[in-house]
Amino acid sequence: MQPNEQRRFNRQYQKHLTALKLQDMADTTRDIYARAVRRVVSAYDCCPDRITQDQFREHFVSLIDSHSWSTVNSDRAGLNFFFKHVLKKQWDWGDIVKPKKVKSLPDVITYDQVAALINTTREQRYEAYFLCAYSMGLRLVEALSLEVQDIDAAQMRIHVRLGKGKKDRYVILPQRTLVSLRRYWATHRHPSLLFPAGLNAQERYRAIKTMHKSGVQRAIKCIARDAGIRTRVTPHTLRHAYATHLLERGLSLQHIQEQLGQGSINTTLVYTKLTKPAQQNASKLINTMIEQLPVTLDATE
Repeated sequence: MQPNEQRRFNRQYQKHLTALKLQDMADTTRDIYARAVRRVVSAYDCCPDRITQDQFREHFVSLIDSHSWSTVNSDRAGLNFFFKHVLKKQWDWGDIVKPKKVKSLPDVITYDQVAALINTTREQRYEAYFLCAYSMGLRLVEALSLEVQDIDAAQMRIHVRLGKGKKDRYVILPQRTLVSLRRYWATHRHPSLLFPAGLNAQERYRAIKTMHKSGVQRAIKCIARDAGIRTRVTPHTLRHAYATHLLERGLSLQHIQEQLGQGSINTTLVYTKLTKPAQQNASKLINTMIEQLPVTLDATE
């Protein structure tokens, strides 16, 4: 790209980032939308408004061949945002690529496989994290972001701050999970973070950030493989497993929706395709399930 063209794109790209911030997009969405613009610019080495409709069509053909439909759809949304908020133009994307509607069921592991995953874990930080994420149905970042002040041991609940959609919620804290979190926190005693970054206690005590998402994602894949679990396992799999196992034990969809922090009951309904629901007391049921999980909790640093 020529220097003048590069400077022109830099100005457009900065406007894009500013628009994403002003629209109050989540950090993950900002990253995805920004990457969509960088990807197409890298492919044609010019500003997006210089790219022709035929070139955009060619770009998406290549993207479909090399990436998932999820990536195709998110790149389409990111470029659409760029044209609308930066270039102030409307673009008929239907003539270029039509989003594919995917109706897939989540991967779910069994109750015993959750136990096998935790029992196979050799590092206490991951052992505590996996139990925490599973036993409260937390998203990856929700669990990583937990702080000491979020734990309400008196009422046996935790305060999940700024979850999806930037919404707060309270979730039930099982006694066994509280014990596990206290045990792990005692190894580093960070003033605020439960899962600080760092390779040893000293580094974790001084950390200003949490463990990195990619580290947790890599770890769970390796540990699942070592545990003999053939299902594709990610941190989010623990959240799906939590909801499914509660449904199997009779907890109502409404309670599960509240625990997961899902805005629509329709989102929670997907779990009815994986098991059969009934009704029971939420707190008693969750604690019983976690207490009966056959894990040893003897991982060491």
